[in-house]
Amino acid sequence: MTKTSIFLIFCLTTTSFAQFNPHYAPNRSVIVHLFEWRWNDIARECEQVLGPAGYGGVQLSPVNENAVVYGRPWYERYQPLSYKFNTRSGNEAELRNMIKRCNKVGVRVFVDVVFNHMAAGSGVVRGTSGSRAEPGNRAYPIYSRYDFNRLCGINNYQNATEVRVCELSGLPDLDQSKSYVRKQIVDFLNKLVDMGVAGFRVDAAKHMFPEDLQAIYGSVKNLKTKAGFPKNARPFIAQEVIDVGGEAVSKFEYINLGTVTEFVYCSEIGLVFQGQHPVNQLENLGPARTFLPSEKAFVFVDNHDNQRGHGGGGIVLTHKKPKEYTSAVVYTLANNYGIPRIMSSYYFDNPSMGPPHDSNDNIRGPGTNRRDGSCTGGWVCEHRWNGIRNMVKFRNAVGNAPVTNWTTYGNNALSFCRGNVGCVAFNTGKNDFSQEIRTNLAPGTYCDIISGEKAYNRCTGIAIQVNQNGQARITINGNATYGVVAFYKGSKL
Repeated sequence: MTKTSIFLIFCLTTTSFAQFNPHYAPNRSVIVHLFEWRWNDIARECEQVLGPAGYGGVQLSPVNENAVVYGRPWYERYQPLSYKFNTRSGNEAELRNMIKRCNKVGVRVFVDVVFNHMAAGSGVVRGTSGSRAEPGNRAYPIYSRYDFNRLCGINNYQNATEVRVCELSGLPDLDQSKSYVRKQIVDFLNKLVDMGVAGFRVDAAKHMFPEDLQAIYGSVKNLKTKAGFPKNARPFIAQEVIDVGGEAVSKFEYINLGTVTEFVYCSEIGLVFQGQHPVNQLENLGPARTFLPSEKAFVFVDNHDNQRGHGGGGIVLTHKKPKEYTSAVVYTLANNYGIPRIMSSYYFDNPSMGPPHDSNDNIRGPGTNRRDGSCTGGWVCEHRWNGIRNMVKFRNAVGNAPVTNWTTYGNNALSFCRGNVGCVAFNTGKNDFSQEIRTNLAPGTYCDIISGEKAYNRCTGIAIQVNQNGQARITINGNATYGVVAFYKGSKL
């Protein structure tokens, strides 16, 4: 092996290990996926909601030109036509403006990038920026038939090569081993870095060879210090690898390149908080349980795919069960496993249905309910729900404090704390739960931040008393609106 090749391996390895840090601004954490939002609306949300609530980052839907699909389903965003910055969410100027405004208020921007494949379709296909392509001839504005893998479909997920070379859902599969293809992808990612983004969610990473991804990631620029990042900071990487077991491609093949989506987490947390698995199943998540190591796990209760019944399977909780869903998200934010992302959705009846829009198919942004700050106009906005929004502050407050006082009460109740900063308790069953729990918190009155919050030196929801021994009586009725309570130093009267 030559000195040059040793140096190259060293560089790629060291840069990949730097790609696990989301580079949050101080005292911030948690990414929220504002699925299918417009760039101008995201800019306002950063300034008016995400920044004040302490959110650390926002994930965007794909930012580059996609094919215009009949009926305008959400999945057209995952059919790239070119790398021009023009979509239903806005144009390049609006994208740049949004990134700058979000960074200014301490909210990092992460882009969902699609470079495994290009758009499918018959005949001439039109794009959101006016480009034209002929997918049948594999002719696109920047790619020709020489830039793709062979024509074949994925029929056998036990064949790793087939999964990575053949077409996913009939989408022409790019050959990332080719220097020209790599250059187009790296140029695209570098333009986003130059705009000030903090990193990327890499769509369909499972369908690309790890060595190709390593070469691409290693060629991307460092983050911009002018956008507030440290010198030599590397882009954060979250790779979509759907692995719930039983297939040839493993999530563990990608963990040295960046964080990886942990889809088993979705299934397990969905089962527990719907009362189908005992709460002790949530203890000791990690490799011993076939989960990814915590520092390499990108975790979520649901995402835009599996809330529609595909892409990760299993028992997936969504906003359609608000009580159970709130408990699952609270658990995710209260615990110290993984790097969490919150889903922010719109209502849908048909799984293919696109976002709220007007008669000309233009996305219609969310409105705000003046009474409680929730979204209107067909948007769910789970990130604005009182309990979820307040748990971001809880997570920021507990920081790296260890999990303490972990206690289960039968199959359906659980409590734990984070050091001496905050505590949570859950009841996943139909029966009432009432128990004194150990807290390590100072004596006094604390406001539950799920049913309400601390406001004007009073609790708008449940008040919790911590006695001189650091114990608190917690009661969660089986038919209560919420199956969880949470309190911390910041909610003390």
